[in-house]
Amino acid sequence: MTETDLCAREQLARSRDRDPAVLPQRLVASWKRSAGYGVSLDDVEPEFAGAVDDQSLFFESGHQVLTELHETLADEPVSLMLTDPECLVLNRVCSDRVLLGALDGVSLAPGFDYSERTTGTTGLGLALADRVPTLVRADQHYSTRLWGYTCAAAPVADPVTGDLLGSVNLTTWSQQSSHLLLALARTAARTTEALMLARGQGREARPASRGRVVRVRTRQDEDEAPCLEHLGVEWRAAADTARTALRAGRGVAVVGEPGVGKGALLGAVQARGRRVLHVRPPEPEDVASWWALWSPELGKPGTGVIVARVDRLPAWVASELAGLVTGDGAQLSLTAEDPVAVPDVLRPLVGTVVEVPALRHRRDDVLPLARWFARDARHRAVRFTAGAEQVLTAYHWPGNVAQLRDVVRRAVARTDLVSERDLPPEVFTGTHHQLTRMETLERDEIVRALAEPGATPARAASRLGMSRSTIYRRIARYGIRIPAENPSPT
Repeated sequence: MTETDLCAREQLARSRDRDPAVLPQRLVASWKRSAGYGVSLDDVEPEFAGAVDDQSLFFESGHQVLTELHETLADEPVSLMLTDPECLVLNRVCSDRVLLGALDGVSLAPGFDYSERTTGTTGLGLALADRVPTLVRADQHYSTRLWGYTCAAAPVADPVTGDLLGSVNLTTWSQQSSHLLLALARTAARTTEALMLARGQGREARPASRGRVVRVRTRQDEDEAPCLEHLGVEWRAAADTARTALRAGRGVAVVGEPGVGKGALLGAVQARGRRVLHVRPPEPEDVASWWALWSPELGKPGTGVIVARVDRLPAWVASELAGLVTGDGAQLSLTAEDPVAVPDVLRPLVGTVVEVPALRHRRDDVLPLARWFARDARHRAVRFTAGAEQVLTAYHWPGNVAQLRDVVRRAVARTDLVSERDLPPEVFTGTHHQLTRMETLERDEIVRALAEPGATPARAASRLGMSRSTIYRRIARYGIRIPAENPSPT
């Protein structure tokens, strides 16, 4: 922490007659941000946004969870709320008229923006900013108008993508016991995520992110660089722009859909001999130990840092990161899904934004990447049949390069010659809509039947116990590509 930060910490703490040494770091960081936003210490003035989105899966699931929880807390003065990821209040479930009237007095009601930018430090805003369950009691609020309340909030993430969807918030009077409040908020958030997954028609939960800290090998000893340099024109243009910016000493943000190769591009364009750390944040609960592991290397001369998924960094880490990237020769490179998702405090460090197009817009890159992934997995050259190459090139790759890598690694697990029969059923379909679990099973069985030697739609239908008309309808519905080695009779 810099001397300026220490002074600001002490000033904020002493203005409230608090000992700065015992205050939580996240709380003081939020106070500092609130002061920077110009939030009033004596009042709250949230902006009214009007109508809210009450048709989403998140709202429907969260509202059901809070309604059922409220039934068990009917005699308690507790208000239960959902917010969106920008801290717009979506709903409010409460039967205590006195508490409801008081909350109306501070506009903690549906349609109002309760983010740090407008109301300062609150449980709602801090839980979303740092992406972890948060309890803010009484005078821990930035505005004195909120000192009469205690609120606990827990963020809710999409169980499949991990995207932040909003938060669950429980608010009560500050004099009420708050021992169980945070536990209830955390449980409600996890129950909401589970209910969303159950209603998601066959969607699978994402694995927990464990984070990573790795050293990127520079171009002088990196075997993968020639492969990356010989990809299509879109990739080369993005790489040239990023390389030029880094050579000029400007920070770079590479944006694009998940799995397009943002980190790989940044790793490939680093200067020869430069020491580069590539880090990716873990789940928010594990961020503190992850940060302590590698942050001492920040700001060292000749050291570059690639921070992946910067849009998922807790606000306190983003602030610490911005304060430490100040050494001579230090460079910071970021990846995010969208430029606007880069935290405000990090944007001054970014001189150039580079977008990597999705793989479906880079058809010429599919086969070079497939051959590279195959060689990397088998440690020798691997060939693809013409039919397999056609299938790979025709597929729309919703999971981008990451999905291609997984498909190729599975295909070459036991062969050095990849044919259509070695490819998974998913790449034979052209459908873009989300399939249910039963639809996925049916599609996969049809693809396997069509991939059998000498198979035709008629023979596949007979084997599966379907009529010819049914299998043709299913082929059209799922966008199944009939293997070239097994064409249907004309």
